[in-house]
Amino acid sequence: MFFDIYSQNNAKNIGARSSSMAGAGVASTDFWSAANNQAALGYNKQWGAGFYYENRFLAKELSLNSLSLVIPTKKGSFAINMNYFGYSQYSESKIGLAYGMALSERFAVGVQMDYLRTSIGNEYGSKDIFTFEVGIMSKITDEIVLAAHIFNPIQAKLSDYDNERIPALLKIGVEWRLANNFTALAEVQSDIDNELAVIGGLEYRIKDILYTRIGVGSGPNLFSFGVGLDFKNFRLDFSSSMHQSLGYSPQISFFYRINN
Repeated sequence: MFFDIYSQNNAKNIGARSSSMAGAGVASTDFWSAANNQAALGYNKQWGAGFYYENRFLAKELSLNSLSLVIPTKKGSFAINMNYFGYSQYSESKIGLAYGMALSERFAVGVQMDYLRTSIGNEYGSKDIFTFEVGIMSKITDEIVLAAHIFNPIQAKLSDYDNERIPALLKIGVEWRLANNFTALAEVQSDIDNELAVIGGLEYRIKDILYTRIGVGSGPNLFSFGVGLDFKNFRLDFSSSMHQSLGYSPQISFFYRINN
């Protein structure tokens, strides 16, 4: 039995804010860090729930749906993250239970245990796998955050055929608040099967509730853009990325947070 899986579906950064900046987000401390870098959960003090949808290349068979729930505790936060990619003939599902805690005012760590399921139609069957991911985050100053995250460091086996394994994915990034209304992000991503990807983006707050964003990336080359609306505890984000050959991939996300 043969299965195929793409690490970008199980380990890509989630949320339209990240998508509008070419996928950069490992050093962010917004709500979607619950899925992108669990270390940021150590700084969270709010209950929250959010949903993300991506229609990749405007093909419904390549759509990605994500749901996250964040639950704060005295020393950190738990999160439940769920992803579904694909359609009836091919799909990838991921369920993760995460916990992050701050070891100090400037440093936090997080971990997530993952259940992955790959299903192929026409009686090919499905494959279930367990793995994990780990993140660290350091607030170097009030304006600069450095972070790193690795998904599937054990390279869990996908199939006995040709010893096929899910590749590990390492992400290292920085978020730099250049001014009260201007933020820059940069990130590098690497796995064993693809070239090093370099991505980055800029976020500008036009009004108290309105944000605009752009991003560029390599491996593959893409351009992205988006806007966000922030209504205190509720945020709504729209974005789209453009691949030079395959076209547009629109995204939308929203989340609601409640003070603990």
